[in-house]
Amino acid sequence: MSDHSADLPAAAAALSAEDRAGLVNALKDKLQLLAGEHVDILETLSPKVKQRVEVLKVLQSEHDELETKFLEERAQLEAKYQKLYEPLYTKRFEIVNGIIEVGGITDETVLGEENKAAEEKGVPNFWLTALKTHETLAEEITERDEEALKYLKDIKWCKINNPKGFKLDFYFDSNPYFRNSVLTKTYHMIEDDDPILEKSIGTVIEWNPGKCLVLKVLKKKPKKGSKNDRPPIIKTEKCESFFNIFNPPQIPEDDDEIDDDIVEELQNLMEHDYDIGSTIRDKIIPHAVSWFTGEAVESDFDTDEDGDGDEEGEDDDEDEYDDEDDDDDEDDDDEEEEDEGKGKSKSKTLSASTEHPPDCTQQ
Repeated sequence: MSDHSADLPAAAAALSAEDRAGLVNALKDKLQLLAGEHVDILETLSPKVKQRVEVLKVLQSEHDELETKFLEERAQLEAKYQKLYEPLYTKRFEIVNGIIEVGGITDETVLGEENKAAEEKGVPNFWLTALKTHETLAEEITERDEEALKYLKDIKWCKINNPKGFKLDFYFDSNPYFRNSVLTKTYHMIEDDDPILEKSIGTVIEWNPGKCLVLKVLKKKPKKGSKNDRPPIIKTEKCESFFNIFNPPQIPEDDDEIDDDIVEELQNLMEHDYDIGSTIRDKIIPHAVSWFTGEAVESDFDTDEDGDGDEEGEDDDEDEYDDEDDDDDEDDDDEEEEDEGKGKSKSKTLSASTEHPPDCTQQ
């Protein structure tokens, strides 16, 4: 990718490689036209002013050389300190998960509380609490997600160079929700130092039967007066979940399907996807204990950016369906409790790759 790629609009992230190449060529043509105009401008200058501009161009070249060295040294410095951080992250992992005990805890401290101490091994719910304390991430975590995220043992990240970007690894203890021990999210960037997301890839989650958190199973009740032996109608729908980040939005393979509205929607989804990943990388991982205790919360956070996060009552045609989990207590009053939590659904979760649905096993 040429240096002109930095001038690409963010919407280019939602286009195919061929389309992006076309945009780059178009930009080159525009730059050549501007360069021609620039030459004309120089020709209009007096010899003394023109000489001064030439000196300024030399200064700019020297600046660009220094900037290139700065970027090279910064990359080396980041790699150096990433290695220095590792022993600290390792010890944090061991303390959080009860692998080692910290000094100062004596037998007298836990005398008479053996059972309680056994339950409080390490720091319970460390990563769940840290994630929920950050406003952006808290909006992604539902009550159903919390039970699964209690099994989260560690989060790590690393840079990748081919293609450029970064990777997040979420390490989980054995749990009743899925069989994966590690869930990975990889972000491919158009430029390493330019936050334009080209695409992201998530681990396919191997859900245990009946435990899928990204799909909700709904059962339609028979109408009053109908025959009781009529089989219920079952359907599934995508629902809000933190684990949707592992099934990120995908660009349609057929470029003919991409119109302006789809490009804009994909752009918003991908920007939000990148925001979640960069927040975990830059804020949560390096300062996890501060988010756990709440000390890292910024005082200027808005409590509700759009004024009303609820979108209840969106789809009236779904009112006849009940969450299958509540079917055992079915009665006439259940209709008021149907689709619990449906109002929290957002357009971003509905638009993510309808061609590649989550790998969820149903009962």
